Order: sequence, then structure tokens, then C-alpha cells
Amino acid sequence: MTQQELERSIQEVWTLFRETDQRFKETDEEIKQVGRRIDALGGKWSRFVEGLIAPGAVAMFQEKGIEIDRIFQRVEAHKDGDNLEIDILGVNREYALLIEVRSTLGVGDVKEHVERMKAFKRFFPEYGDRKVVGAIAGIVIDEGADRFAYRQGFFVIGQTGEAVKILNDERFEPKTW
Repeated sequence: MTQQELERSIQEVWTLFRETDQRFKETDEEIKQVGRRIDALGGKWSRFVEGLIAPGAVAMFQEKGIEIDRIFQRVEAHKDGDNLEIDILGVNREYALLIEVRSTLGVGDVKEHVERMKAFKRFFPEYGDRKVVGAIAGIVIDEGADRFAYRQGFFVIGQTGEAVKILNDERFEPKTW
């Protein structure tokens, strides 16, 4: 191979590298776009699941002796640069009920809700005199997440047939924050 042929081969290799790099960048952008679409779909799915839980919350908790007067969805508070979002908030003169809703409920979601419960009165001081109790809802519940939520003192709401209901047994005592 002559020097000139060698230089031409090297140039061809560099051209191929540049083209490959460009294709990787284009593929990366396509993957990011797909991710954004999935995130948007997940948000819509979460709102759908919240829409299944919220209308029945009053009746579900009435059966457990907690008379809910008002239900709010997607409640947010901001304080000192932090924020707290609650999927469904039910209140009466005695209780504030925080319901976290997931299409698929895992142990990590339960742990996050524990932290949300701890922070609630700091973000919502107007409910400082209330007993704060929590519930966690999922259409699909990962193995063990329901038992973990129960042990943390949460009501567990799940799908049964065509409806959703509180799955806790009669011995359950909710934790109060």
C-alpha cells in the first residue's frame, strides 16, 4: 500500500467515525423523545388512577369510621425552596388523610409516603390540629408492598374486581402523625 492509499484509507475511517458519531447523537435524541412521551403517558395514567380512587374515598373511609368532609386532588405546597405534593387529600375537623396513588405500587413508594407524612404539618400548618393518617393506593401492587405499607400504619387501597377498596383487615390501626 502506498503512502497516498494509506492516507486515503485513514480519511475514510475518520469519515466513518464522524458519520457513526452523528448517528449515535440522532439515536440518543430519538430515545430522549420516546422517554418524554412515556413520561407524559405515565402522568395521564396516574391521573386516571387518581380519578378511580378519589370519588370512592369518602365512602371507603366512612366505613372505617373516618368521615371525610372535603376531598382535594393534586394539592401542592411550597416552603423554604422545598415542595410537597399530595395526590389526594381528605379532611374533616378531626383528620387529614393523605392518599398516595400509584398505578404500580412498590415498597419505594411506601417509603416516600412515610417522608411525605412526616413533612405534612410543616407544609400545611393549617391542619396542625388534625390527626394525620395515610393511605396508599395501587392498581398493581408489587409483592410485599402492601404488607410493608400495612406495617408502616397505612391504609392500603387496591383493586378488587371492577372496584377499589381498602384491603386492611379489621385488626388494623392506622398510625397517626
